[in-house]
Amino acid sequence: MKRSANQLIDEIALREASLADAQRELVAGELTALQAATIEARETLALTRVREELDELNAHGGRSTSSRRRRRWLLVVGLLCFLVAIVVVLWHSLELRQAGNSVTGNVSLGTQQQVTRLLTEAQADIANGNVVTALSAYSQVLALSPKNVIALTQSGWLDFSAGSSDTDPALVALGIKDLRSAIAYAPHNTAARLYYAIVADSTPGNQALAKSQFKIFLALGPSKGQLAVAAPFLKQLHLSTS
Repeated sequence: MKRSANQLIDEIALREASLADAQRELVAGELTALQAATIEARETLALTRVREELDELNAHGGRSTSSRRRRRWLLVVGLLCFLVAIVVVLWHSLELRQAGNSVTGNVSLGTQQQVTRLLTEAQADIANGNVVTALSAYSQVLALSPKNVIALTQSGWLDFSAGSSDTDPALVALGIKDLRSAIAYAPHNTAARLYYAIVADSTPGNQALAKSQFKIFLALGPSKGQLAVAAPFLKQLHLSTS
């Protein structure tokens, strides 16, 4: 059922207020930076969708079709904000392991130091919005350590997100392939499971797969930050965290 313009405007006001509250609580020390980033990502994405719906309603009412270009830009901005916050949240749940374990694979100490440096650089690139540079760093990591689950997980998500925004099936497929590899190498890794579940939920016809992956994710004991990221998807799929 389509909502009226007034209903959409009311929701926009509420979500903007939620963003402002999160910033105040962050400054007051009532929220951690991680919690604030998660709230910001969730509300920004929701705002993007509501504004898109309002623009569509206005377009049908005779507004300029240029709003469609603005709507697409808002959607991209919202998705990027959500992307960055998810990466920040999940990064804190992924340790930079020592050589020889399931995350980094069996690599030498010298190679492991290079891998750690590249992963740290990629994290900084993503925080600064340099997704292309981050992908380059992850590619270098995988050249050194093909089974590195952090690089597979993050590059898989970045490729899937970019491919979805640009309607590039090849890039989407590459992202999904990397996420599947991450799960194959580390089936108990909660970050990889969460990314893959979100990807499944975002892909038409894969609701059953999304549910099964979220159930596995929940059974693995995710962190509070990961649960905060998963919350809107779990609600949509009628899954409980308890």
